[in-house]
Amino acid sequence: MADNLSDALKKLKLASADSTTDSVESCLDCLLKALAHNNADASGKIQEMGVLPLLPTLLAPQSSCTPKVANIIAEVAKNEFMRSPCVEAGLIPPLVQLLHSKDHEVLLQTGRALGNICYDSHSLQAQLINMGVIPTLVKLLGLHSDNTALTEMCLIAFGNLAELESSKEQFASTNIAEELVRLFQRQAEHEKKEMIFEVLAPLAENDVIKLQLVEAGLVECLLDVVVHTVDGVREEDVAQLKTASDLMVLLLLGDESMQKLFEGGKGSVFQRVLSWVPSHNHQLQLAGALAIANFARNDGNCIHMVESGIVQKLLELLDRHVDEGNVTVQHAALSALRNLAIPVVNKAKMLSAGVSDTVLKFLPSEMPPVQFKLLGTLRMLIDTQADAADQLGTNGKLVERLVEWCEAKDHAGVMGESNRLLSALIRHSKSKDVVKTVIQGAGVKHLVVMATSEHMIMQNEALVALGLIAGLDLVGAEKDFVGAGLVQVLHKLLSDEMSAPEVKYNSMVIICAVMGSGPLHKEVQGLAFIDVVSKLRSHENKTVSHQASLTEQRLTAQS
Repeated sequence: MADNLSDALKKLKLASADSTTDSVESCLDCLLKALAHNNADASGKIQEMGVLPLLPTLLAPQSSCTPKVANIIAEVAKNEFMRSPCVEAGLIPPLVQLLHSKDHEVLLQTGRALGNICYDSHSLQAQLINMGVIPTLVKLLGLHSDNTALTEMCLIAFGNLAELESSKEQFASTNIAEELVRLFQRQAEHEKKEMIFEVLAPLAENDVIKLQLVEAGLVECLLDVVVHTVDGVREEDVAQLKTASDLMVLLLLGDESMQKLFEGGKGSVFQRVLSWVPSHNHQLQLAGALAIANFARNDGNCIHMVESGIVQKLLELLDRHVDEGNVTVQHAALSALRNLAIPVVNKAKMLSAGVSDTVLKFLPSEMPPVQFKLLGTLRMLIDTQADAADQLGTNGKLVERLVEWCEAKDHAGVMGESNRLLSALIRHSKSKDVVKTVIQGAGVKHLVVMATSEHMIMQNEALVALGLIAGLDLVGAEKDFVGAGLVQVLHKLLSDEMSAPEVKYNSMVIICAVMGSGPLHKEVQGLAFIDVVSKLRSHENKTVSHQASLTEQRLTAQS
């Protein structure tokens, strides 16, 4: 075999110079035979004998040899060590030109060759995109959608190219959405649908393409898949149900596509997706809850959804998962409730529907994603709702758990949200009982640490809460204030030129409030606050400069 191959390669070099078609054909046949027998060895030999640079001239669109040459390149490029030599031999440009051929076999082998050369190489795939292969391939899919092999070749190419961000803009300027939806509607086999799904998922990450897919009727296809697979027990049914419902949720991540499907809350798609929430199928429950969370991205939608009774459906779903404990469903339903609770008009309605009681059932959860959403939901609910903040803030079990989570060093999100909720309970209730509960639960030190956060909004929330604690129960908090180094923290915040005006203002308010405590007064005197504060009298912010004058008077009077 090796001798035959060497002879064939020598002949090919001579024949290609002469371009006598018959002898070239027989050499190519010999090469294909050798590659089929031992691809790696034959490829090495082809490289060694310098045959690759001869191949571009043999890739002439009219030549009868072309499909065989493209096939040889496709076979050779299965080996990683041959991919760079193929590029260096200048094979990519003539292959790209061949994508305009009308010959099915040429198109098929060319697609294979390009796919194998560029396999796993983002830079080569980007080169193909720059050479304009995307519109060409989309056109091919439209022309040859009856040809299974060519359709598959296009889908594999799309799947690889769609992973690149640079491809999305080009795809968006073609009619890929219509072509894929049309192709999907004609498929009966699971494998074919899966292939199309694999292309749709990365494409649907682009907002322009999301809208195109919605307009091309993909949603109806997805809903149809759900209906046909929801009660299926076969593995492929379960897989298709997951893919279709996940893709549905992905389409709702685009603002325009989401609003189009919401249709003022009257859309049939919106109604169908809602019916997933009470389903017996966990995957559909999950997709339904995530879909609600995505629809709940603006106040108008949220208000409409709360009026239409969605909260009850979500609470029933959560009740089913207190014991069943599917974490992804818990997380999704809590996300939806958190988003729905953002508009002020929804808060009281949701509280009277019993949302906080249901959410508190998940307090024992050990899953950080659930903890995070639970905290966010409660924080949204009590914003501006004094009674609810009072009720929750005097719940010893809740405060105890918050203090525990304020120490969750491994989960920054949970830690941050716990601190923010602790502060919110005090800020929105302005209640002495809540302050007492937080002091008893050892929460004060966490609020002092929160005041040193790198996020200005968190610093401020902490300072306002600390100001209220000092104002409502200074005696009770005194020991914690001293232990947590509150006065030192305030000195640092006031001395730091980078501190926001609100931070400086609230820090001075606390200084004035803690002067009534012997030990804290002593600490204030020991740190020469008067120098720092007097500088702030000339601060450009009027509120800060006014507060600085008041604070200076207070410090002078009590020195």
